[in-house]
Amino acid sequence: MREIIKNRKLIWKLAKNDFKKRYAGSYLGTVWAMIQPVVTVLMYWFVFDRLGFMRDSGDVPYVLFLTAGLVPWFFFSEMMTNATASLTEYNYLVKKVVFNIDILPIIRVVAATFIHAFFVCVLLIIAVVYGYYPSLYTLQVVFYSFALLCMTLGICYFTSAVVVFFRDLAQIINICLQVGMWATPVLWNIDSVNPAWTKWLKINPLCYIVQGYRGAVYGKNTFIDQGWYNLYFWGLTVLFFVLGKWVFKKMKPHFADVL
Repeated sequence: MREIIKNRKLIWKLAKNDFKKRYAGSYLGTVWAMIQPVVTVLMYWFVFDRLGFMRDSGDVPYVLFLTAGLVPWFFFSEMMTNATASLTEYNYLVKKVVFNIDILPIIRVVAATFIHAFFVCVLLIIAVVYGYYPSLYTLQVVFYSFALLCMTLGICYFTSAVVVFFRDLAQIINICLQVGMWATPVLWNIDSVNPAWTKWLKINPLCYIVQGYRGAVYGKNTFIDQGWYNLYFWGLTVLFFVLGKWVFKKMKPHFADVL
């Protein structure tokens, strides 16, 4: 938090530039960032709802159930992919002695929030269409977004440091994201799973986030209702941060030599 507050203007400026340059040269520009997740939601909705595969969403319309799970997952995936590559892609800044490279993963994480904010708006519009209007519960989306950002940033301090020396890690992360989407209750309903398996599935901290989004948008639940799961998630987040920053600090002196 100290680094973010101290360098907030620089982080904001570089995050906006990072977001814009990804789509520089294309006719639609940053609009592509909005089109991709919407098309993905429509594709999953058609396959799993219209064609009838895995359509267990309880009493909630499947398209709303699906979008409430995809919104945090896309946010997590975007942050993991981009923040992991922050040091390698900004290698010219890493080599500058006066630049604080600790903020590079933060820049990529903040850049991912632009698309996420748009996608949250899409989620709320879908909820209104089906009669689930915003309320005080909905404000918890901000809390769960912040929680996901904190956890992912801790992980990315570790992955961004390691990938400098072990480039294959980026490919391993892509595979893990593909598998992780099915291991997280994004497309399927955890309440329909055998209770004996539920406790094992909840070891995945993203289950906490996905369930939190759904409870905030249409479940009328508070984060307090998650009970001990709050302690588990934040304890794991602190662990990721401590480990990630420790590894980052140990490897930091050697970044410029390798890059």
